Amino acid sequence: MLDVRRLRLLRELAHRGTIAAVAEALAFSPSAVSQQLGVLEREAGLPLLERTGRRVRLTPAGHNLVRHADAVLERLEQAGAELAGARLGLTGALRIGSFPTATRALVPAALAALSRRHPGLEPMVRETDPAAVAHALRAGELDVALVHEYDFVPAAREPGLATEPLFEEAMYLAAPASAGPAGCPAQTRTGQEEVLRRHAEAPWITAVPGTLCHAMTVRACRAAGFEPRIRHQADEFATVLALVAVGQGVAVVPQLGLTGCDHDRVVLTRLLMARRTLLAFRSGAAGHPGVTALGAALREALPSPLAGSRAIG
Repeated sequence: MLDVRRLRLLRELAHRGTIAAVAEALAFSPSAVSQQLGVLEREAGLPLLERTGRRVRLTPAGHNLVRHADAVLERLEQAGAELAGARLGLTGALRIGSFPTATRALVPAALAALSRRHPGLEPMVRETDPAAVAHALRAGELDVALVHEYDFVPAAREPGLATEPLFEEAMYLAAPASAGPAGCPAQTRTGQEEVLRRHAEAPWITAVPGTLCHAMTVRACRAAGFEPRIRHQADEFATVLALVAVGQGVAVVPQLGLTGCDHDRVVLTRLLMARRTLLAFRSGAAGHPGVTALGAALREALPSPLAGSRAIG
């Protein structure tokens, strides 16, 4: 009989690429991971890994077993969700990942609603860039997470994970008031490119490299025919807008990033592109009452300008 815990290790190796990365993510020593994978090979009765010096890769049989592991782990998540739903009342920890903008603008109100309705539930929030969410969910570090995708940076399908849409928001080009009045909203891709090209020589403010927000700005500018000259890098849009307001550059910001910010000295021009926010969780956990309760609380917490643009769900 194949051991589920060892199957999980094999799946993590398929996604993370090295035994050292698996060990770090799951709080094992590399030797322990290697030992457990060796036991799994003996259980399977054929080689699952090919070792060349310090490098390890999965054999065709190993990749096939990972596919079955995904199905097994999904069914276990479904079983856990059904058991949780059979209990009287939601209790225990719910580990939530959230990106900074949502943490500031949505999560506090959603947590307040959860506390009123489910006093036995203990939500635990950790700010996590969407690019790191998949590993954290598969490793069991998070139970559910808010993630986003942009028109220029679509979300890649992650094995073992599922998502449901929450809402969609507009994107804006933010420029200092000294740059002049806002242009007409971009109605077409060509119009959006013209809006961006007007600021091709200006300094730009982006998120830090490696984030989806950084990639979104760079790719949008490249699509408009220029490489942005990046002066500042900041992950929180409130900080980005503060820098724009004092003339330090221009930036692309989502509608939610404007919530609660003083942008009297910032000129905003609506772009055609959009950002979509989704709720991510392990495959099979869609019916878990904690995931369902959080999704409902987040939808209710949407600011009124976004409530009309919420996605299905």
